[in-house]
Order: sequence, then C-alpha cells, then structure tokens
Amino acid sequence: MFEVRQKPEMVERALVVRFFFDPRDVDEAESLLEELGELVRTLNIEVVETVLARSREMHKKLLCGTGKAAEVVELARAHECDVIVIDNGLAPSQQREWERLADCCVIDREEVILDIFAKRAKTKEARLQVDLARMQYALPRLARMWGHLDRESGGSGGDGGGGASRGMGEKQIEVDRRLAHMTIDRAKRELELVRKQRKTQRKERERLETPHAAIVGYTNAGKSTLLNQLSGSEVMAKDMLFATLDTTTRRIELPDGQPLLLTDTVGFIRDLPHRLVEAFKATLEEAVLADFLIHVNDATAPEIEQFHETTLAVLKELGADDKPMISVLNKIDLVTDPERLAELRRRFPGAIHIAAATGIGMDELRKACCVQLAARVRRKTYRIPQSRADLVSLLHREAKVLSTTYEDEDVIVGAVVPTALAGRLEGFVQARP
Repeated sequence: MFEVRQKPEMVERALVVRFFFDPRDVDEAESLLEELGELVRTLNIEVVETVLARSREMHKKLLCGTGKAAEVVELARAHECDVIVIDNGLAPSQQREWERLADCCVIDREEVILDIFAKRAKTKEARLQVDLARMQYALPRLARMWGHLDRESGGSGGDGGGGASRGMGEKQIEVDRRLAHMTIDRAKRELELVRKQRKTQRKERERLETPHAAIVGYTNAGKSTLLNQLSGSEVMAKDMLFATLDTTTRRIELPDGQPLLLTDTVGFIRDLPHRLVEAFKATLEEAVLADFLIHVNDATAPEIEQFHETTLAVLKELGADDKPMISVLNKIDLVTDPERLAELRRRFPGAIHIAAATGIGMDELRKACCVQLAARVRRKTYRIPQSRADLVSLLHREAKVLSTTYEDEDVIVGAVVPTALAGRLEGFVQARP
C-alpha cells in the first residue's frame, strides 16, 4: 500500500491558509479556515498561524497570484513551518508548484481529512474504505513521488546517464500505477463483499422485522454520545472531529415495548471530498436503509444552519433525503442566552431539545421514535392453548411480551407485536369482556 504522498517522517508546525475570491464569501471562508485549523490539530500538528487571503481571481498555476504565494511562503519560513496546509483543493500540478516554491511539504484539505481517516479507522471495513480513498487520491500524484530520480539525473554528468535515470523513473511510475490500480480494484472487491455481508444482515433484520434508525449529523455534533445515552453502551465519544469512523449499532427498547436498532454514522463535514462519500457508502448506506433518521445538530455551533444544510446535502447525494426524520438540537443545556434559544426555536421548529451528555430530553426523543413507528406495532392480548407453545415462543422471540397468565388450558399473553405478526395471530386475539 502506497502512502498518499512522500511526507517527512514528522511534521510539527503548520501554516494554515485559505484563499477566497469573492468578498461576499469572507464569513464562510473564515469559518472553513477555523475548521481546517481544528482538523490539523486533530493530527497533533501545531497551527502556528492561520491566513485568510483574498485573490482577485483564481490562477491555474498556484491558485493565487505569484506575489501572494511568495508572501505565504515567506510567512511559513519566518515561523519555521514544516508544512503549509491550504484549505482549498489543490490539483496535483498546483501542489507540485507550491512545493517547488516553498521547498517544504504542502497539503490540501482533502489530504488532511484522508490522514485523519487513516489514523481513526479501526475495523477492517473502515480501513478498506480509507485505503480506497487514499489510493484514488494518490493515483494522479504518483509522478511527483519519483521526482528525486529527475534530480539525480541532473547531476549524472552526461545526457546518457540522465536519460537512463529518467527512463528508470518512468518505468517505476508505470509499475506504481499498475500496483495502485490493482490495490484499488482489490479494495473495491473486498468492499463489495462487505456490502454483501451487510445485505445478509439486513435480510435477517427484515425477517425479524426489527425497525432501524440511523443517527446522522455534522461531525462532533454529539451522535456517539447520544447513542451511548440511549443504549447504555460505551461507544467512543470525544470532543473532536471524526472521533470515530466505524458505524456502531445498538438495540434499545422504546417506551411502547418495541425494539429499535440504532446506528451511529460517520460525521459529515463541509467540503467533504467526493471520493470519501463514495468510499464510505458501505458505511453511510445505513442512513439510506434506515426506517427513519435522527438528525443531530449542535445547538452551540454558530454555523448550525450551514452544518444542518451540509448534512442534508450529503443525505441527498446518498438518496436518503426523503427519509422520515426527527430533528434534534443537542447541547441545549449550554445555550444560556434567551434570545439565542428563541432564535433556535424559530429556525428549527419542532426540533427536540436535548443534552446527550446529561440525559436531558431523552424521554421526549424516545416517545418521538415511538410515533415514527406507531404504524408498525399493535398492542394485543392473546388466548393461546397451552398445546401451542410454539406460538408463545414466537411472541417471546419476535414481540415484546408484557404479561403472561394461565387460565384453564390456555395461556393469556399481553404483548406489543409487529403488524405482520399480529396478522398471523389474529385468530388467537382475546375478545374484550
């Protein structure tokens, strides 16, 4: 497996830069630049300074003009930075030009996110997804990995020696490209197996008719904390971007006795590289296949509306934008300004106010889940002959049994049952007195 690019063994000090071209975009540019700083710090790299720079137009060579680029490079040198991180996406040729000018490592937003994903992926599936995305990113950049051969050829002292070195480099590039394509194809095949396994698991869920909800939202909105609070599990939940990439599913019981499978999905982010959306479809398809979604928004985030819209945009790309959805405002206990609370109520009417870390609003959220699934269950009382122990076992296995009593030769079972199962047992419903 190739690295995305040849980086120094350790980068410690970063200059973080974002270019914007329309004065009307300055607020969003500032927000994205701040977010990139958080992403870089997530990699344990110190951000020594952030630069928001306006360019009158987008330049093909360096994204900005050569004068502005020279200013950025000088600032990086003054701070003794060993990496320049540019928030805008860079074409491979632009990355090469920047590194030639700066004589240090230059990366873009996509590469930062890829590196974070590579560090956070724990399961085989997540590692496969990351490897696929990294190789797809690296493929058009392979040429610069062999730039040292060109430099060596320049010092060989003769055209023949230089030509031989360049020829070797060209051959090595072709070898790398073939290996990269093979790695990509292998990752795609293995991911397809993962999807087939998921399909088998879904069929089992559908056979049991267990409803399924997916928790979605912007990264660091509190999705894993919410899953922990509802299920009593201990999924890793930290105050950082992309704390976990692996989906986790837990089974909970709703107030009406109905079981519900809850899945925590990877957090969304603005300017999420398209190839990562593609690579993570095996994970994000849980959102597509869920009966309904729980959309978690961070009530303390100044850019909450942008984060909300980003999540909806990714869901639309996944084909999950038409799913029934419960809107949730998390961390509401940290919003103490009455005017801010009133504004949130106005902007997100009908949203459930919760604090996943402390449990505030959990009862209301559980009731909302019951409402979403109300049509799927029936509360029934059955009179079943003791000779039909198989039906009693069926109720215990696929329904929520609320009470069991014995009368003469019959078993009286009170249960919350899925609609389909209720139809199968209609002949045993006990008439009301």
